[in-house]
Amino acid sequence: MAYMHYGRNALRQIVKDVNVHNHDRLMPPLLYAGQGVRYRKLEVILTTSIDKLGKSGETVKVAAGYFRNHLMPKLLAVPNIDKYAYLIREQRKIYQPVEQEFQVVKKTDKDMTKEYEKAANRLVNSRLVLRRLIDAAKFRTRATKDDPVELRTPVTKDELVAEVARQLCVHIEPENIHLPTPLSTFGEFEVPLRLPKSIPLPDGKVHWTLQVKIREEPSSFQLAKRDNGILLISNVFFFGELLISNV
Repeated sequence: MAYMHYGRNALRQIVKDVNVHNHDRLMPPLLYAGQGVRYRKLEVILTTSIDKLGKSGETVKVAAGYFRNHLMPKLLAVPNIDKYAYLIREQRKIYQPVEQEFQVVKKTDKDMTKEYEKAANRLVNSRLVLRRLIDAAKFRTRATKDDPVELRTPVTKDELVAEVARQLCVHIEPENIHLPTPLSTFGEFEVPLRLPKSIPLPDGKVHWTLQVKIREEPSSFQLAKRDNGILLISNVFFFGELLISNV
């Protein structure tokens, strides 16, 4: 009994002795076999791409705790075994998008000419309608009632180009419009157009023109007056129906 007690104390002293190197210490066989299990990494297959780890379908090594607590519950990765590897390969074949090649078809000169001709015919067969305010000062100082009513702000080339793009969906340049002076009065006008000679003219046309009509834009006073008139008429009809119903 004394020998056993002495031997146990000797083993404890050898294990605790700091002067003894690690490889000279006596370690239990089970504890020695378990060393490194905590730091051993697992090979897993990623099901989705993860930043700083890898892309979907790649095999990476991660810590066991990271795989058990984060990747596996969220189905972000599966163990690297044959059945999971086979399933991942088959799913990638099914869901991986197939890259399609698109061929860019360049438009020929004939196609471009047809588009230009279509746009030019739209300009000729349509009418551009603009609304502008009256110049009140010049309207009061007119000599006769037959004198043209002038606009508060004249219509320029840039405004015509913008309205053509907005109303007719045709893009032209200011150089395509021949307008020596801006339009400053109300009425209908034929504005000459400068288009390429390769575009054939329609039947009965000598040159390209754009039909422009400038109408009066109602002022805020006129709008209020019109709204009051509508309200007055509606009130008259309402009271008339009320009187008829009472009778």
